[in-house]
Amino acid sequence: MDGRRREFLARVVAECEPGRGGWARSVCVACAGAVAGVDGAALTLRSASSRAEEVLGASDPWAAGLEEIQYTLGEGPAVEAFAVGRPVLVADVRREQVRWPGFADAGTAAGVAAVFAFPLRVGDIALGTLDLYRRRPGGLSADAEADAAALAHLVTLTLLTHVERAGDDELHRVISYQDVNMATGMLAAQLRISLEDAFARLRAHAFAANRSVLAVARDVLARRIPLDRLAG
Repeated sequence: MDGRRREFLARVVAECEPGRGGWARSVCVACAGAVAGVDGAALTLRSASSRAEEVLGASDPWAAGLEEIQYTLGEGPAVEAFAVGRPVLVADVRREQVRWPGFADAGTAAGVAAVFAFPLRVGDIALGTLDLYRRRPGGLSADAEADAAALAHLVTLTLLTHVERAGDDELHRVISYQDVNMATGMLAAQLRISLEDAFARLRAHAFAANRSVLAVARDVLARRIPLDRLAG
C-alpha cells in the first residue's frame, strides 16, 4: 500500500465524529464505504471468555444482527479471527457447513454471503474484531484486503485513544452484555453449576428459541423465564 492511500484511510478514521449512533457507528459506516465491495461493518470488543463481548457499533442493524448471531452461536468468522489472531476471509458462507454449521445456516438466512473478519491487536494483546459483510459471494480484491487490514490497525489505535479518555463511556452505549454476565452468575449460583455451564445453558436456550443470548439473559433477570426451564 502506498503512503498516499494509507494517509487517506487515516483521514477516514480520524474524521469520524460521534454523530448519531456514536463514534463506533461512524467508524463502521466509514469502513464499509472505504473498502470496495463491502455492504456492512461492525466493531466488536471481545475477551478470552466467550461470555465477554461488546458490540461497539455497526454500520446498520443488519451488520449488528450478524454479530449477535455469532455471539449466540459461539462460532463464525469473527469468533475465529479473534481466537487465532489473524484475518479470516470467507468468500462464500454457504460452503462453510463443516467449519461453522450453525453460522452457515443462520448467516445465509440473514442475507450474508461473504464475511471478512480482521482482529484488533496491540502486540500480543487481542482486543476484538473489525468485521466486514457482503450480501453476495466473492472474495476481496488484493487492494480491498490491504485497505481493510490497514483500517483495522488504524481503528485499533483510535480505539485505544478513546478508551484512555477520562469519563468517555460512549463506547459502551450501543449494546451492553453486562446483562449476560449477571444472568450467567444468577443461573450458576441458583443451579450450583459453573459459570461456563450456566452460559452454555443460556446459549442453548437462545438457540432453541431462535432468540439472542442478550434477550434471554434479560428475561432471566426479569424472571420471565423460570430457572427450572434452564436446568436441563
